[in-house]
Amino acid sequence: MKKLFFSLFFVILATIGLYAQQISVVSPGGATSIYRTLQEAIEGAASGSSIYLPGGGFPISNDVKITKKLTIIGIGNKYNTDNVDRVTIISGSLSFEEGASSSAVMGCYITGSIEINTNVSDMLIRYCNVESVIVYGGRSCLGTTVNQCYLRNGADFRNANGYFTHNISSFLRALQDGFIEYSIFTSCESIFGVDVGNWDCARSFFKGNIVFCSNRYSYCGDRGIWSGNMCPIEYEIDPDLIKIDADWSEVFENYNGGAISPVSDFHFKGDYKQYESQVGVYAGGVDFDKQLAPVPYIVAKHVDEQTDASGKLNVKIRVKAGQ
Repeated sequence: MKKLFFSLFFVILATIGLYAQQISVVSPGGATSIYRTLQEAIEGAASGSSIYLPGGGFPISNDVKITKKLTIIGIGNKYNTDNVDRVTIISGSLSFEEGASSSAVMGCYITGSIEINTNVSDMLIRYCNVESVIVYGGRSCLGTTVNQCYLRNGADFRNANGYFTHNISSFLRALQDGFIEYSIFTSCESIFGVDVGNWDCARSFFKGNIVFCSNRYSYCGDRGIWSGNMCPIEYEIDPDLIKIDADWSEVFENYNGGAISPVSDFHFKGDYKQYESQVGVYAGGVDFDKQLAPVPYIVAKHVDEQTDASGKLNVKIRVKAGQ
């Protein structure tokens, strides 16, 4: 009996593993195709399609270039015990080339970078944990949006414009004529620029950000508009600056050395709780912890302890799509 149980157990695991690697591609007309690898899905998808990745690992070669509009959606970048599929991991980098404007990547853990090349505009990167976002195309790329992401290294816009909101990042470089709001910057290495007047964040609007380090914080100077940011130094150009004199470990629930990790907890604590609605990733009415991509998630479930008189087991599950 025990041998039969373990045999069935491993058959079930094998079946789940096989199912989890199936990739659904929904075309603009609503037709669905199934692929086994991410590369095949990218190559086979028509422009305007959505690629749905379940939990599991999906390697991709750096030779793969995305040259059409695609929306790549994973189950999430953080472990979630309420859902079978848990985390979607893309091993490698995603490179978007000319023709890929208006593409999107959501709900994925990416071991490499997201690369945006010449003449690729209106990109959306949301709910991802990624090494870096690099806009190689510079000013030929308009309107890149990075929202509610972990950037383990940082973002380099190379003088392109765009929107950088509610992110935790090591650094941000050269986002010009854009919006930089409600984000946390952890590194002393080039917080907002490299060379003043060349690679800084000129003419951008800075609101509600937290900068852990004072080094190079003033690079943008009067070339930007500053409102209600938090940092450890005086900065006269920000009329509503929140200056922090305490150690950051006294400010946050789990400062964790400033590590860019879901283990860190950048909720404010104690007397600093008053600032949570003003600065950082939880300000502006955003629940940064959820990061739910637009796929079904279990929000409530009930399973009776035993079957009814007819031998049926009552199971109720309520699901909801992410934002």
